[in-house]
Amino acid sequence: MVPTEEPSASERAYRLIRDGVLRGTYAPGSMIGEASLAKQFELSRTPVRLALGRLQQEGWIEIFPKRGAVVRGLSERQVAELAGTRLLLESVSVLEAPAKQRELIAERQYLSIEEQDDALAAGELGQFVELTIAFHRGFVEAGGNSIRVELYDHLADRHRFALFATSQDLITRREEIIAEHRQLVRLMVEGDSDEFRASLGKHVSDNGNAP
Repeated sequence: MVPTEEPSASERAYRLIRDGVLRGTYAPGSMIGEASLAKQFELSRTPVRLALGRLQQEGWIEIFPKRGAVVRGLSERQVAELAGTRLLLESVSVLEAPAKQRELIAERQYLSIEEQDDALAAGELGQFVELTIAFHRGFVEAGGNSIRVELYDHLADRHRFALFATSQDLITRREEIIAEHRQLVRLMVEGDSDEFRASLGKHVSDNGNAP
């Protein structure tokens, strides 16, 4: 068995800060400092500086020399654009998916829905978020287009941010979300791509352009 390679200090800092941004620990508009982050994570300032530079390139923060970094997050427009892009990728993929592939994906998705329900019931939002992202990715996978899957994966962190930003609504709307997910899988299996697109659009809109 090949031992798992430990992440570098800069990679560890990047993951920790990114996770804090996506989960809302560092809220949009808040200031985060290199020194305080280094102390919090028990790291030197150099890997933290590298991590912040990487996050700025990705658009999550904006660095102000000698002052710190401001968390940007996503604007309402960006969240809406994310929802529209997801709707396009998922609905087109389901439209093109062969029946056998739709059935195979559905088996996995029905299991995921049960896990999603359990996660929400237990208040495990992090687990629910990851399950939901993988669930919706399944619709894109069904189409068999690797480029679309790659594009969808590129949007994953934005999807995470949007989901965590609506975390209280996720708990409140648990039953509705789970029922809507079941309906989406059923429509995919039936090959009703028009109704799938309409239901997905309503599902995303009803949940703040996130789930």
